[in-house]
Formats: sequence, structure tokens, C-alpha cells
Amino acid sequence: MPNETTAKDGVPRRRRWSLDPGDPALVTDQFAADDFALVVDDRADTHISSRDGRCYLGWFPAGRCGSGEGWVLAVTGTASQPGWKVTFAPSTPAEVVAAAVAATLNAPHPEREGSSD
Repeated sequence: MPNETTAKDGVPRRRRWSLDPGDPALVTDQFAADDFALVVDDRADTHISSRDGRCYLGWFPAGRCGSGEGWVLAVTGTASQPGWKVTFAPSTPAEVVAAAVAATLNAPHPEREGSSD
């Protein structure tokens, strides 16, 4: 059965999948005011950008105009390394987006270790 998983004791258990979009504060509260700027626009979309402009998070509760994206997380590249972007639907659980944000914010930053990029 697709909704069952087997525990270590071999007994099938019903798996619960998170389907609720949850609390966006789980995502947005990870950004420190000292390092990031936050803007809420006239559509109630939230934009958070690092002070250096290289990291961006957008939250579009009603879906991003023209694309339907609910969340956008992006890091701009450098002269020697490409950047990246990941998007999530508006219905994606906030816990999933929060995990991606935490991994991004806690990743090693070469520029902090003396790299020129």
C-alpha cells in the first residue's frame, strides 16, 4: 500500500504526509534583520534579500503573478560559480521550505573564509 511504511519491528504503520501549507513564519523568521531586508508589497507578497543582494526569498501567498510560484529561494552566482534558484508551490508545507532555507543559510560561505568570490 502506498501510504504504509514498515517500522523496524516489521509492523506496517500508516504514514502521515504533510499537506497543509503551515505557518510561513517558520520560513521568514530565519532571516536576521541585521543581515537581511524585508519588504511586503501592495499585493501582500513578502520579499527578503540579503544586504549584499546575493540571497533572495520571495513568498507569494496567492501565487506569483504569471508563474503560480508560492516561494522562490535564490542565490546569485559569482564570476567563477553559477547561482541557483528553487521554487515551491503555494501549497508546499512551510516546514519543507524552512528546511531549504536553513540549509542555504547554514551552508559554508567561501567569501567568509577569504575567497575573492
